[in-house]
Amino acid sequence: MDEFYRIKRLPPYVFAIVNDLKTKARARGEDVIDLGMGNPDMPTPKHIVDKLVEAAKNPKNHRYSASRGITRLRVAMAKWYRDRYKVDLNPDSEVIATIGAKEGMAHLALAVLQPGDGALVPNPTYPIHSYSVVIADGDLRSVPLTPDGDFFARLQETARLAWPKAKLLILSFPHNPTTMCVDRDFFVKVVDFAREHRLMVVHDFAYADFTFDGYQPPSFLEVPGAREVGVEIFSTSKSYNMAGWRLGFVCGNSRMIAALARIKSYLDYGAFQPIQIAGIVALEADQKCVAEIVDLHRKRRDVLVDGLNKIGWNVAKPKGTMFVWAPIPDAFRSLGSLEFSKLLIQEAKVAVSPGIGFGEYGEGYVRFALVENEQRIRQALRGLKQLSR
Repeated sequence: MDEFYRIKRLPPYVFAIVNDLKTKARARGEDVIDLGMGNPDMPTPKHIVDKLVEAAKNPKNHRYSASRGITRLRVAMAKWYRDRYKVDLNPDSEVIATIGAKEGMAHLALAVLQPGDGALVPNPTYPIHSYSVVIADGDLRSVPLTPDGDFFARLQETARLAWPKAKLLILSFPHNPTTMCVDRDFFVKVVDFAREHRLMVVHDFAYADFTFDGYQPPSFLEVPGAREVGVEIFSTSKSYNMAGWRLGFVCGNSRMIAALARIKSYLDYGAFQPIQIAGIVALEADQKCVAEIVDLHRKRRDVLVDGLNKIGWNVAKPKGTMFVWAPIPDAFRSLGSLEFSKLLIQEAKVAVSPGIGFGEYGEGYVRFALVENEQRIRQALRGLKQLSR
């Protein structure tokens, strides 16, 4: 039987190779410290779990829900934007709840792209940003996002040379995996750029809360004119340690929201309603828990980055995300990121994500996720130090 068309278009999943090695090592009884996947290790705050349990005991909440999210949840998300960014969103036409950010991203691309439509996507990037375009049968146009160049200038050049003209621009800042951060002026330029090129914009704001050292990330939607050209995605996964709950939002341009709502109406009935109800509490209750989660990750960042630099790596402290994007040390650079990641599992007993898994311009780097406690991170550093000798 011939391979299915869309499956054939998807590249091999590089991370699966590393995960397989890690699983086999653990099966042999080896203690591998997993700093690969950005999977939060701390529990969801108790008041959110308590609301989930309470809501789950109500039989009415076990029926089909609404594919665009219950009204009260969409109102809470609109209030979240108003309180933080002074952005007034219509919860009926400019907010939709999704079954996690990935579902929203993938179905949005499917809803707004025709086969062959071009999409501008940074490279390296979080895989769903590029794969959503591939799954939708779009034409992926990669824009290098590297320290040695001006990303916006490269974006302008890629758009100028593209034919047929691109229809969609996908961004995410603070950025996974590079941890790059931007200021408000960047989004002002993006809005002007989108108008000039008649582009739809999708900004993934998963790390809205995950910033350090006084940096405050701007929302794309706070820029005048942003809602005319695009949407922003937010997720409860990182801010509230709710990764497994699968609850996200797409907010902004009403036409794009309507398209996503239409396609979702054929595909799902929304997240389990008790999860949506608990999501309201997450968004509206005291946000002290978010600050505590972020501060815990700041401490882990400091331990990891300081430790890496002490053993001869050259790593800058990121201002955002829950990751550290580290150049491979010179002595191992010739291996490439995939072989180096294999070596780290085999010799240092540390699992990381190879940069090549995020795109060709991620080669030469590995990504550490801050998903182990400080003691385990120090243990990982001891393993890495042995390798560096």
